[in-house]
Amino acid sequence: MKPIITATELSEIFNQENLVILDARTGKDARENYLQNHIKGAKFIDLDKDLADIGEDAAFGGRHPLPKISKFAETLQNLGISEDSHLVVYDTSNGANAAARCWWMLKSFGIEKVQVLSGGFQTAEKAGIPLKSGEEIFEKTSFILKENWSWPTSTLEEVEKEITENSATVIDVRDAYRYHGESEPIDLVAGHIPGAINIPFSENLDENGEFLSPEILKEKYQKILADVSTPLNMTKKLIIHCGSGVTACHTILALDYAGFVTLSTDRKSADEVLEVPNLYVGSWSEWSRREGKEIAREV
Repeated sequence: MKPIITATELSEIFNQENLVILDARTGKDARENYLQNHIKGAKFIDLDKDLADIGEDAAFGGRHPLPKISKFAETLQNLGISEDSHLVVYDTSNGANAAARCWWMLKSFGIEKVQVLSGGFQTAEKAGIPLKSGEEIFEKTSFILKENWSWPTSTLEEVEKEITENSATVIDVRDAYRYHGESEPIDLVAGHIPGAINIPFSENLDENGEFLSPEILKEKYQKILADVSTPLNMTKKLIIHCGSGVTACHTILALDYAGFVTLSTDRKSADEVLEVPNLYVGSWSEWSRREGKEIAREV
């Protein structure tokens, strides 16, 4: 199953029995805005409460650390999700924010049928998909609990080691002005991790905020990976990061959509696909706050 679904495709399966739609919009008034208007049947999932376990000090874990997998399992049960659910996730940021993070967590949890709505809520609204206000009613489910996230992550120390040894390509997906250190609207310090390259996640989208075609994405990333001497046989691993481990998932999603990524247990051949890139969850929010870490700027 491809990881991206269009509004037209969603409308075609809208009454499918096992379909579960998740609204992952973010912002100060996210839940209130959800209650005012959302895709009919969609269940609200909160970035800060459900998709992260925010600690007291972002210097250790970043602004959006992953929750314990047992806590996430409880969240899914409370939302009426089961292992055979077909999940479609959307947000109000073209799928480029918490929808991608939710997709990463659901797949890493072990749920197979997960897709992100290209273009997000806005495209559903334009396509005439039924909308609703107020709460949604659903029954809880139960799960076979998992012990660990199945997709790879990297710690700050591992990122530093990989860069020092030149054994990984670290991709920073934040906007270019943040990477270059021109200004920093969210974290405390502007700049980037020394040795990281910049491929803004926004470049995965077209002028309408929808995902570029798999063919265009594949051509784009093939060129980039070749330019940084990272052949598709993965002699170097890929580590993806952003501000706090949320939009980094958008680039992992794009790589999957382009046909690059597969789980290591389902690989075709070394020259066709990549193993799932490592997600540096702490990202710039952790690195920039950690005492003694070098910061690069290009201004």
